[in-house]
Amino acid sequence: METIMQIVFVPIGIASLGLILSLIFKGIDRRIAARFQARVGPPLVQPFRDIMKLMLKETIVPENCVRWVYESAPIIALVGSLMLLLYIPMGPFNAPLGNFGDLILVLYLFTIPSLAMVAGGFASGNPYATIGAQREMVMMMSYELPLAMLAAATAWKVTSFSIAKISSTVIWSTVGPLGLVGILLLLVVVLSVAPAELVKIPFDAPEAETEIAGGLLVDYSGRNLALFYLSDAVKSFAFASLIVALFFPFKLGTTIWGEFLWFLLKVLIVMIVSVTTVRVAAARLQIDNIAGYYWKPIALVSLAALALIAIDTAVVI
Repeated sequence: METIMQIVFVPIGIASLGLILSLIFKGIDRRIAARFQARVGPPLVQPFRDIMKLMLKETIVPENCVRWVYESAPIIALVGSLMLLLYIPMGPFNAPLGNFGDLILVLYLFTIPSLAMVAGGFASGNPYATIGAQREMVMMMSYELPLAMLAAATAWKVTSFSIAKISSTVIWSTVGPLGLVGILLLLVVVLSVAPAELVKIPFDAPEAETEIAGGLLVDYSGRNLALFYLSDAVKSFAFASLIVALFFPFKLGTTIWGEFLWFLLKVLIVMIVSVTTVRVAAARLQIDNIAGYYWKPIALVSLAALALIAIDTAVVI
């Protein structure tokens, strides 16, 4: 009976909790962004209202689309995002599938929602969606190298790709001066990748409303658009949770619920720093500028971080 609970009900509970928390955090993000711009902003429950409104609207399917791909893409995107929550620990709560996957698997899982959007964009047959899908593919290839360096550098020091082991080690306490600089550079890299991974301003070229009328999502409506909306919210929460698990696993030593609230506070701070502040302060970049940004300065910083951590490890040994 206990095994059935762990296999069935625990993942369902975590997925449900993740959906609720993701929408709450999306509401907080929108409210804070509005305050930064001297606006009142929507109420915190606005994301829930948006989902309910989209679910009640008619779902329109383009006549010339590849229907099975077009309609399965939002489902795959949401399922891929929810799967992330099963591999990333939430503060004091261990990930249900933490022993069956590592950092490399999680980084690849982050590509599933993006690939689903690309497939849906190409399948729609709309030229604007096709342009958006092409831009999304270019952007994905641009930030893969920095993410690969993140995985290699953390595993180099901890000697494991396990997220649970990395978060329990507190990597800051295992390095010398050179390694500390390397970890700081890695943090800068992953915070720089966050807005592109989540397709937020200034890296929202695949969805640029003023240029390509919404790009990837131009033809999506009703239930399908709601699923993409949920996928985006869950993916944002999951990426911030991953950053917290890797770089800020510090505990307060209080009750389990106190630790969970502490975890949520850290996730909120990461989201504000890496996404909210950036999208309020910056303007949209062109796709060639985005590719150049990740292939040149960010790639060099990530390689420097890996080199510093490798040297620090050799010195310590």
